[in-house]
Amino acid sequence: MKKIVTVLLAAAAAFICVSPIWADGIDPELIAAAQADGELVVYGSCEEDYLQAACDRFELLYDVKVTYQRLSSGEVQSRIEDEEGNPSADVWFGGTTDPYNVCAREGLLQPYEAVNSSHLINPIFRDKDGFWYGIYWGILGFIVNTEKLESRNLEIPQDWQDLLKKEYKNLIWMSNYNTAGTARLILNTMIQKYGHDEGIRYLVDLDRNVQLYTRSGSTPAKNVGSGSFAIAVGFLHDGISQMVDNGFENLSLIVPSSGTSFEIGATAIFKGARHENAAKLWIEYALSPECVEQARECSSYQFLVIDNAKQPPETLQLGLDADAVPDYDFEDAQNNTTVYITELMEALGSSVDDRFQTS
Repeated sequence: MKKIVTVLLAAAAAFICVSPIWADGIDPELIAAAQADGELVVYGSCEEDYLQAACDRFELLYDVKVTYQRLSSGEVQSRIEDEEGNPSADVWFGGTTDPYNVCAREGLLQPYEAVNSSHLINPIFRDKDGFWYGIYWGILGFIVNTEKLESRNLEIPQDWQDLLKKEYKNLIWMSNYNTAGTARLILNTMIQKYGHDEGIRYLVDLDRNVQLYTRSGSTPAKNVGSGSFAIAVGFLHDGISQMVDNGFENLSLIVPSSGTSFEIGATAIFKGARHENAAKLWIEYALSPECVEQARECSSYQFLVIDNAKQPPETLQLGLDADAVPDYDFEDAQNNTTVYITELMEALGSSVDDRFQTS
């Protein structure tokens, strides 16, 4: 993958035609049972436009009433943990898998063997026991405002260690480890990359240059083009939407030169879901072109993970490699993320109270 990709793109292309999901052999009895449930409640951690489009389409296709709420993946995890097996929603849609894995380990997700999972392009894009399924994946990196850096005669950061340079003080935005799955992925990535103690130390050192921690993982990328800060740490597809749909020609996408990691955006059923059959039908729908190709129409340019869906051409034009899926230790993240957050908050000390609020 390229270290730096700077491309000016035209507006997104026209609507992509998709084939009906019934072609994938969904059991008509499941559809009838879902309609008998009559309702589905969705917590969504993807972008809200995509969440709304996916829910509206499901309701139209299956005549099942859908209500939804957009929450960051960390917020969903906290809410489901508080509800202790009596969830107020049926399914989870979008957001990084680290919180999904924690919820699976805590017994808060229901396994389901989806028929449409046969279309997944790699076994890493599902939980082996069926607790969650991937719907997209994206690369972690830097979205950089080149004009902001040029105005200060600063170079574009090429790697993680570059972010620690004193000249970047108050020029970086990241997301909150307590609320955002993106931030939890960053935390796990640094620990896996540098080792436990050095990974925690790196994030403590990085904190000195971070101006703001945001509740949602996509917020830094959405705001870096305005020039109030210079470097957003997050997913590169969020930068693509700013370039393609919002016309920010002052942005560059940086894949860290020493390596990075990736998210798998997932979907899952909550254990104790009140509308279980509608929830199962949702999983089948979420693993169909009918669902995932809507992301591009809603300015979400992640790589897709099923073999019968079309990859968004904007992402491919930027030179990001859809076949180069790096290693990530999901088991370690599943078992230790909660502990790592606590350890990091303790290491950050007095800055925790005013920089990592959850509301």
